[in-house]
Amino acid sequence: MSELRFVRLGFGGEAVEYQEAWQKQREVHAARFADEIPDTCLLLEHPPVYTAGRRTEERERPLDGTPVIDVDRGGKITWHGPGQLVGYPIMKLPRPVDVIAHVRRLEDALIRTCAEFGLETSRIEGRSGVWVLGDPVESRPALGGLSLDFDPRLQDDEFDPRLNGPEYAPSNAGQRREDRKLAAIGIRIAKGVSMHGFSLNVNPDNTWFDRIVPCGIRDAGVASLANELGREITVEEVLPVVERHLRAVLEQAELRPRPVGAPA
Repeated sequence: MSELRFVRLGFGGEAVEYQEAWQKQREVHAARFADEIPDTCLLLEHPPVYTAGRRTEERERPLDGTPVIDVDRGGKITWHGPGQLVGYPIMKLPRPVDVIAHVRRLEDALIRTCAEFGLETSRIEGRSGVWVLGDPVESRPALGGLSLDFDPRLQDDEFDPRLNGPEYAPSNAGQRREDRKLAAIGIRIAKGVSMHGFSLNVNPDNTWFDRIVPCGIRDAGVASLANELGREITVEEVLPVVERHLRAVLEQAELRPRPVGAPA
């Protein structure tokens, strides 16, 4: 695979508005499709914003009417904002594109990044992204004095964690010792070139996630490097480590088209 170029668009006080970054993605995507530039990964922070992928359901959006930007990536609703490192790898992939293999490569680079900071993370079958695994269900504390056998999130399709207080809030999943997502991945492939990408929670205010159903998942929560490691850590510290592992994984990958007949 060819060399991967990194472009740092803006962080902190120079965080990039989502719509501006989306337009930049389109421009880079067109240039990559035309072979005018090499594979390119945009890295940045966003001001606080909710974005909804194509599979987002109405009942997963903020209840208070907070604006949500509907986007053309896969996945469901999530939040971006300060303290979160966002990456948009815009890469030409062999057709028919093996989307799952591309997602797994991004996960691998982020898992390696977390390990370098001393945090063990993993994948969960059927759920994209990078996760901190919780305790076995039988070892977790009871919610509201009830046995987990009666956890309403698992028994009631209409249960809404946004209406049931902090004990069900996604940002408190670590206290409940549940599975919690540290990095989300949502991509789009157009003309054989990838768009969108990943968001890695470094030290954000995770209570922003409590106003939505993050990624449409009601029985797990969210995490951050800072909270899991119990120390202050910044996007600035994590940025070069992410770049190094993305380069190692993506440049060394043996890219192959999806086998004919395999699911996209």
